[in-house]
Amino acid sequence: MNARSPRPSAVPTEALQHPRSIRAFHGMKLLVGVYLALSVLTLAAVFLLRDDTAVVNDAVWVRTGIVVVSALLTCAFTVRAARGSRGAYRRLRVVATVMAAAIAVLVAVPGPFPAWLKVEQGVCGLALLGVIAVANGRHLRALFAAG
Repeated sequence: MNARSPRPSAVPTEALQHPRSIRAFHGMKLLVGVYLALSVLTLAAVFLLRDDTAVVNDAVWVRTGIVVVSALLTCAFTVRAARGSRGAYRRLRVVATVMAAAIAVLVAVPGPFPAWLKVEQGVCGLALLGVIAVANGRHLRALFAAG
C-alpha cells in the first residue's frame, strides 16, 4: 500500500494573524483587486467599442475574457490562501506566474493586439509581479511550508 502521511490542509489561525501575514495578505488582496477591477473595466470597454474593428478584434475579445476569468480565480485563491488553504496558496502562485508570463509575451511580441490593450496588460502584469513577489516571499513560503 502506498501510505502517505497526512498533512494538515490549513495553516493555524495564530500564524495567519501574525502582523507580517496580515500585511502580506493585505498587499496581495490590494494588488489582485487592481488586477480584477482593471480586467473587468477593460472587458466593459471592449463591449462598448465592439463595433470598431480597428480597436476591438476577435483576439481582443478572447484575451479580455481569459484575463477576467484568471483575475476572478486569482482573487478567489488569494482569499482562500489568506484563510490558510495550502492548496489555494499553491494555485495562487501558479496562476499569477503563468498569467504574468503570458502578459509578458503578449506585450513583447507583435501580433493582433492593439497598443491600448498592451498597455492595459502591462499594468495588469505589474500588479501580478507584485503578487508573485509577496507570495514567494520568505514569510509566506515558510508559513505555508510549516505543518
